[in-house]
Amino acid sequence: MSIQTRLDESLLNHIREKGIKPANIELQLDRFRRGFPDLEIDRPATIGDGIVRIPDDKGMRLTDRFHQAQKEGRVMKFVPASGAASRMFKSLQATLNDGSRLTKEYFESHPEDEDAEFTRTFLENLETFAFYEDLVDLLKEQGTHPDELLEKEDYRTLLSFVLEDKGLGLASLPKALIPFHRYEDHRRTPLEEHLVEAIAYTQPENGHIRIHFTISPEHKVAFERRLVTARSLFETDGIQLQVETSFQKPETDTIAADAENKPFLDDDGNAVFRPGGHGALLVNLEELKGDVVFIKNIDNVVPDRFKKTTCKYKKLIGGYIFTLQDKIFFYLKELERLGSESQLLEEIIAFVREELHVELPNNLPSLPGDDTDETQADAQRGELVRWLFDRLNRPIRVCGMVINEGEPGGGPFVVRHDDGSTSLQIVESAQVNTSDPDQKKSFESSTHFNPVDLVCSLRDYQGRPFNLESYRDPETGFISEKSYLGRELKALELPGLWNGSMAHWNTVFVEVPAETFNPVKTVNDLLRDEHRN
Repeated sequence: MSIQTRLDESLLNHIREKGIKPANIELQLDRFRRGFPDLEIDRPATIGDGIVRIPDDKGMRLTDRFHQAQKEGRVMKFVPASGAASRMFKSLQATLNDGSRLTKEYFESHPEDEDAEFTRTFLENLETFAFYEDLVDLLKEQGTHPDELLEKEDYRTLLSFVLEDKGLGLASLPKALIPFHRYEDHRRTPLEEHLVEAIAYTQPENGHIRIHFTISPEHKVAFERRLVTARSLFETDGIQLQVETSFQKPETDTIAADAENKPFLDDDGNAVFRPGGHGALLVNLEELKGDVVFIKNIDNVVPDRFKKTTCKYKKLIGGYIFTLQDKIFFYLKELERLGSESQLLEEIIAFVREELHVELPNNLPSLPGDDTDETQADAQRGELVRWLFDRLNRPIRVCGMVINEGEPGGGPFVVRHDDGSTSLQIVESAQVNTSDPDQKKSFESSTHFNPVDLVCSLRDYQGRPFNLESYRDPETGFISEKSYLGRELKALELPGLWNGSMAHWNTVFVEVPAETFNPVKTVNDLLRDEHRN
């Protein structure tokens, strides 16, 4: 059935205005009908079986290798930063919306009310937050002070000036621009903390730090204004911040569907589109044409007193990827030069199996024995060389993994594919058939989880940028239930940036300490010791 039979001309025009091909919408609607297949977990990746624990005696060599590439200007940083901070303040907003809960008496008598308890903790520690001074200045203009409002138990006014646009408007800002940390003479947002991190471990000899943020168009002016302040603080001693920004492409938005898997229409009859999730940023990453790129979430930052450990392990996984890249590029040039005549085929197969945890497909011939017919042996070796070359000539990622202590998110697994081969993948719970007891047990027995702390090699052995779209697995997206103005809809997310979008990359997992993972999911997370200066 063609898209024209589903949508009238006005909807087709709406689709085209977004730069989306109508044929792609048909594929998306078909995906709602078919769903996505589950991944087959072979086993969790563990230390010594899919996860590398770097010994101390190897750390110095890896750091030295990283410093060599860093000085050459081969390293940059990529930070997805378009997410709004509304979830940080969800409990505060819920309590504000229900004024009956905004009293001291209610707080004290309803400790089971999680939103109210969260709000009480926030109010009791208000002076601790880095945006407190801004709140004081703002309320001074109104002829009052936070302490005065707290004393009068006027929590409604106080919260409204924290959250709403008439005040600080924190609930509508991106996380990148929320003040997180206090310093002696200034306060820093995640934007600034990421700049300081980039200076600490990506600075080349010429001092030009390259860092890329994906942002939302509506926040571009505020972002650039904050960047001006940051430059005045951090562009010293020959340091020059080359900060680039991009938006999530409108053409990566996906159409929403109704219960019958037809286009979900708003009250005006327009098709509703939703952002395609962080997997949509694969396009932005590819457009960098970068060499080696670190990726980290916007809210995973710490003050300077905790950065030493963070930077140490950034350099270690950076050194690991350059060492891995050196070996893979050597093997590729060997295969290109000698083909089936190479004497290193057994070594290369062992490397693919033992270091990349990729088992060969069932239908791939093994190395021929001495008694194999010469013509047949040549054919077998030739097929094996072609497969090895294709398997190695891919983008590379080294992903930091931390011990699982109950944090939500995906984890590292060895996944088995239909052809019998295996690969290392970051797997989310939504990708697993948890009704299968064995698969559920495998998923729940994971010892580590994904903190989104990875470094990527984006060029091939000849220095050419990879076409990253070619290494995405389109069968690894997500379908979720959402609401739109009180009506239920189905939302389609593209294969995740570090999940399905990198499914066909060469992957290595490296253990990093939990101290390197300090996300701020709610505003009260800023009360933890690692976010205090």
